[in-house]
Amino acid sequence: MNTRDYILNVALLLCGATHFCILFASALTPKVMGWKKELSVLPRLLQQLFWVYGSFIVLSIVAIGVLTLLHANAMAEGDSVARSVAAFAAVFWGARLMVQFFVFDARPYLTNGWLKLGYNMLTVAFIFLVLTYSTAALQLHR
Repeated sequence: MNTRDYILNVALLLCGATHFCILFASALTPKVMGWKKELSVLPRLLQQLFWVYGSFIVLSIVAIGVLTLLHANAMAEGDSVARSVAAFAAVFWGARLMVQFFVFDARPYLTNGWLKLGYNMLTVAFIFLVLTYSTAALQLHR
């Protein structure tokens, strides 16, 4: 493995681990945002849909994280299937980043320094994921 592949491999392993850090932060979200109270005014079906959609997002994040940890080397070396997984991950996190910048207005919930720091750290993590997975998918270093 050459130096560039090695560096990309390490970055991908960090990406894999980052997914589980994001999930930890996500686990705090319902309490911080008061979902129990806020969702209680919705009809039961909409409450269920909200939780089901959230569960599928969590499963997707777990899957991308696990696949990355198991196959970072193949992604770094340019295996075509692994590059496809990296491309999916880049699009997934790129879409999430666009939502972060252009859809969500989190300001009302960023009520203290810790929440602001966490929000900004998540933004940095999303940028890191998009850049790293895009590099693996496109193999720009080849």
